[in-house]
Amino acid sequence: MGTLKIDFVGELNDKMKGFYRSKYTTPSGDSRFAAVTQFEISQAGNAVEVPGGSSEGPSTRQEAIRPGGPAEGVVALPSEWANFSPESLVALMNASIRREATDARRAFPCWDEPAIKATFDISLVVPKDRVALSNMNVTERRPYPDDENLVEVKFARTPVMSTYLVAFVVGEYDFVETRSSDGVLVRVYTPVGKAEQGKFALEVAAKTLPFYKDYFNVPYPLPKIDLIAIADFAAGLEHVKRGLDICHSMMLQVAKQSSNLHIKKNMFRWVALVVGHELAHQWFGNLVTMEWWTHLWLNEGFASWIEYLCVDHCFPEYDIWTQFVSADYTRAQELDALDNSHPIEVNVGHPSEVDEIFDAISYSKGASVIRMLHNYIGDEDFRKGMHLYLTKFQHKNAATEDLWESLEHSSGKPIAAVMNTWTKQMGFPLVYVEAEQQEDDKVLKLVQKKFCASGPYSGEDNPVWMVPISICTSEDPAHVKMQVLMDKPELTLILKDVKPEHWVKLNLGTVGFYRTQYSSEMLESLLPAIRDLSLPPVDRLGLQNDLFSLARAGIISTVEVLKVMEAFVNEPNYTVWSDLSCNLGVLSTLLSHTDFYEEIQAFVRDIFSPIGEKLGWDPKPGEGHLDALLRGLVLGKLGKAGHKATLEEARRRFKDHVEGKHILSADLRSPVYVTVLKHGDSTTLDTMLKLHKQADMQEEKNRIERVLGSISQPELIQKVLTFALSEEVRPQDTVSVIGGVAGGSKQGRKAAWKFIRDNWEELYNRYQGGFLISRLIKLSVDGFAIDKMAAEVKAFFESHPAPSAERTIQQCCENILLNAAWLKRDAENVHQYLLQRKASPTAV
Repeated sequence: MGTLKIDFVGELNDKMKGFYRSKYTTPSGDSRFAAVTQFEISQAGNAVEVPGGSSEGPSTRQEAIRPGGPAEGVVALPSEWANFSPESLVALMNASIRREATDARRAFPCWDEPAIKATFDISLVVPKDRVALSNMNVTERRPYPDDENLVEVKFARTPVMSTYLVAFVVGEYDFVETRSSDGVLVRVYTPVGKAEQGKFALEVAAKTLPFYKDYFNVPYPLPKIDLIAIADFAAGLEHVKRGLDICHSMMLQVAKQSSNLHIKKNMFRWVALVVGHELAHQWFGNLVTMEWWTHLWLNEGFASWIEYLCVDHCFPEYDIWTQFVSADYTRAQELDALDNSHPIEVNVGHPSEVDEIFDAISYSKGASVIRMLHNYIGDEDFRKGMHLYLTKFQHKNAATEDLWESLEHSSGKPIAAVMNTWTKQMGFPLVYVEAEQQEDDKVLKLVQKKFCASGPYSGEDNPVWMVPISICTSEDPAHVKMQVLMDKPELTLILKDVKPEHWVKLNLGTVGFYRTQYSSEMLESLLPAIRDLSLPPVDRLGLQNDLFSLARAGIISTVEVLKVMEAFVNEPNYTVWSDLSCNLGVLSTLLSHTDFYEEIQAFVRDIFSPIGEKLGWDPKPGEGHLDALLRGLVLGKLGKAGHKATLEEARRRFKDHVEGKHILSADLRSPVYVTVLKHGDSTTLDTMLKLHKQADMQEEKNRIERVLGSISQPELIQKVLTFALSEEVRPQDTVSVIGGVAGGSKQGRKAAWKFIRDNWEELYNRYQGGFLISRLIKLSVDGFAIDKMAAEVKAFFESHPAPSAERTIQQCCENILLNAAWLKRDAENVHQYLLQRKASPTAV
């Protein structure tokens, strides 16, 4: 055995990677610096729209940022996220990131690969009035002999671990602490004076550690866990090291930062998910580490699933699995149906290549197929398999196949064969089902084919998935009547003792990662179950979302979807409404290219009026925070669609708010702002800009920035775009303003695209290499529905390359062509249906 000693000098850089300095402001207003490590992620990647970002939210889903990679013990959100819905927040968590996994070498000499592990003895020489943290507990703190203003802090030796898990932080912090029920010291560090704001994260962490210990039957391997809030952090999120999870300051403080109680409760859910995700990595990623970056999807996909399982255990009132379907499952299906998708598992030759594959496919599809696997195996055998895997490979490296082997051993099922069909091939199946009554039984015929956003699959080599199929009936909608593994293109099943009047539904809980197409008779029989709410919320959401995607792909008529949407007249669930609202927004954007746009707005008014009347404008005793979120969503939708009573009330409340007679609650500001702007004039816009200037909270500034694009007049649209690049708007918020213009109207979309081209050099210099450039492009062009626009967008970026947004650009061009085909195919049928409905005395 030999000892290698190296003299090494590194830079405390400003690049937010390696060992870097983080700028923050003290309570007295002084600028200070902390020193922070960031060894795994350097930048965020691509972006997609999220449902219900606010009451006036975007009409397509937006992917933004996913939590950082596995690190253990210090855990670190931007203020503009304060008003986002639960689905939006999770989507923001679940976005593409760019991983540069070789940044530990910026801080110290090392073989910087996940499979090359060592123990680490860390000592830091720091100013004596600063807090010093690392993966392990402090063993000694003594004066530094060469300078009385410094101290040397020594930490206990780490377990064997990869270099990217090493972490240290030096700065000024307060903290709150507790011990979990299994004896682990838990601390949450916050900026000075804000310790109170870390209490909810502390509560979640203290509940989460014992849950994972019990679930895996493996104790947390370290004596402590610290979560710390950092002012500026690469990608705006966090990374989890052994014993030290480093986060953006907003992640831990956000629960107390909002001015509104319902928003705070919303953020509680988000914080709980983030903490659940990151602490899961203490076992799955840190205790056992992937052999190479090819297997990183499994770490992140697994943590992206089990965070929900953990939150459901700790906070069952959150209805978290319905949120998962809206935020992760359906979003992954939208991307995976495109030609420009990729398999979950892709060979990675160099860490820099991870940027090409780590998007919603790896995170959200990864989480979705693991959720499906858990359901297929059963919780008891799944837990046994996880325990076997973690104990066999603890402090070592493992590949995806090693986990499959452990789960096969515990369950006796062909796990590798099943999962390879989901991780090694791109896409997912559409399962067509029709039923025939035979005396007291129903005979189901199932056919699976690849689902494509461009229409029915016509390839010669139809791929086959091993699909866990669950079936329920109206006799017991919440429980499985039959479960089978469909491992071939066609399958016939006999459901015993199912009467002719009983409906049958596939994919109970919307767990299987496939879309379902029912025969017209089967679909018709399901509509009463939507109306009377006998079908559970997550199944109502999944049914509607499947139909919408089938219509968009040209497999069924869009008119069929509109008829199903009418069945949601009694719907009370916020997440279900959020998904339906998002899809209606996509359809409204599509039909803005026609001369019957007003007819679809009348449809929106009819669909949302009943729930709007039920909720009213003001909170009712005993309602929950999801009711408040639903009120904002519904009023914003009605107001934007020109619902007369909503418009009049919004204008009245806005006037009182501006004059200081009655200040709008935070719940109502977005729907009121978007309503008065959409139907306003130059005076309205000037008033909104004045409110923006006077706002003393960034939360309010961001709220206004997101809705300014709702203004309709061309000259005022230009004024908003000019405002986007002014000093009144923070650089990171410019994208929200431009995106709001593009999503506000057909005229706004054209103006925003021209504005981006005219100002491309400035915008690209601001955002190159980061997720914001991808988000800007997607927000600005995804709503076009003219073939030539795809060619125009492609040509522009061929002459103005944006390497970090290359996949986003390809997906946008594909979506424009899909929109154009959809419009040509279905516009006239939709128009005739809307006219017929308008003339019918039975219209809602």
